[in-house]
Amino acid sequence: MRILVTGASGAIGAALAPALAGEGHAVRALTRDPSRVRSAGVDEIVKGDVLLGQGLDVALDGVDVAYYLIHSMESVTRTQGAFSERERTAAAHFAGACLRSGTRRVVYLGALAPSDRPPSEHLRSRLAVEERLLEAAGEAVALRASIVVSAASRSFRFLVRLVERTPILPLPPWRHHRTQPIDGRDVIAYLVAAGTSPAVRGALSLDVAGPDVLTYGQIIERIRDALLIDRPRLDLPIALTPVASAIAAAIAGEDPALVGPLMEGLDGDLMPRDDRARTLLEVRLHSFQSAVERALRNWESGEELRAR
Repeated sequence: MRILVTGASGAIGAALAPALAGEGHAVRALTRDPSRVRSAGVDEIVKGDVLLGQGLDVALDGVDVAYYLIHSMESVTRTQGAFSERERTAAAHFAGACLRSGTRRVVYLGALAPSDRPPSEHLRSRLAVEERLLEAAGEAVALRASIVVSAASRSFRFLVRLVERTPILPLPPWRHHRTQPIDGRDVIAYLVAAGTSPAVRGALSLDVAGPDVLTYGQIIERIRDALLIDRPRLDLPIALTPVASAIAAAIAGEDPALVGPLMEGLDGDLMPRDDRARTLLEVRLHSFQSAVERALRNWESGEELRAR
């Protein structure tokens, strides 16, 4: 099949392209900056911009399956607007181009949504994008994931940097809330299956999660233990999310525009609705411990971790 991967220079897209190529598919990448696409799995690059609607018809010409792996979490600008506005605009442009080209299947990777409370702003935006893309092709799959554990995952790297750079682990009340982080390898396996499996018919929204149910406090403690460092835990009575997110972003060297929305989504459990994805797409899952150890090994192969 001929497959288009958007976001091919990102953590997920860069790993997905060679996985698809390894299955014998021809992979085309759509990107604003061709110099940033270095994946060995890409055999054709089209320059374009989903936010502006540029290059989409060329990129989707003759494509069987299109992956939408674009998220807008960077800082707000006057010309581009808030990330939620950018996400909706970009998704609408992409969906329209898919319909014009007759693309058979569209695959989107979004985020788990809460079942017991209204979603945060960035989760609402993910759901709005999902809704639009599920209408973009006769076959469409939206995968919802929690924290992706890999050396290139910004959310995982953020947590590692926090643990590495703080002498104590201050844990607000969200330490008690649960989720199911997923190994980056398993996300790629799900994405490959979602794009190529004959089991997909019509529009599907599937939750993809790792096998281990963990609180956010346990996630941070297990990262600490994997780093082989001593960081005492300090349980805080209140969250102070806006202040805490700004401080955490500064400590980790991350964009506050990314950290703020992520921390706003920690106000309750983020659990999968069911286990349909694992059965339908036949993906075998790695444990959280295995995922963390592998991610840290991969990280250290190219970059020093000061804590170790």
